[in-house]
Amino acid sequence: QVRLVESGGGLVQAGGSLRLSCAASVSIFRVDTMGWYRQAPGKQRELVAQITPGGNTDYADSVKDRFTISRDNAKITVYLQMNGLRPEDTAVYYCNAIEMRVPLRQYWGQGTQVTVSS
Repeated sequence: QVRLVESGGGLVQAGGSLRLSCAASVSIFRVDTMGWYRQAPGKQRELVAQITPGGNTDYADSVKDRFTISRDNAKITVYLQMNGLRPEDTAVYYCNAIEMRVPLRQYWGQGTQVTVSS
């Protein structure tokens, strides 16, 4: 059963913008923190940004002031607005969500490709 579905990836020139979306299935008991990770070829997956239900955010230094994470709690959806994209932003972007269970449960989306040309 699919729990997280990403969309919005694509090919863009350097300096361009993309908006990623990730919708969580209602089958997830209670969604807490949601976020975006990315993984470039030959590199480890890294945190890009995350957001709590109350709107507290955290960003990787490399994307701060360029990317904005937001969420719609009613739709159980998280967004990532990416501006000023750079070639080094090229990666597969994965949605992540924490389900409030005992113990806590983590879910991952299938990933959406973001490619930034120079």
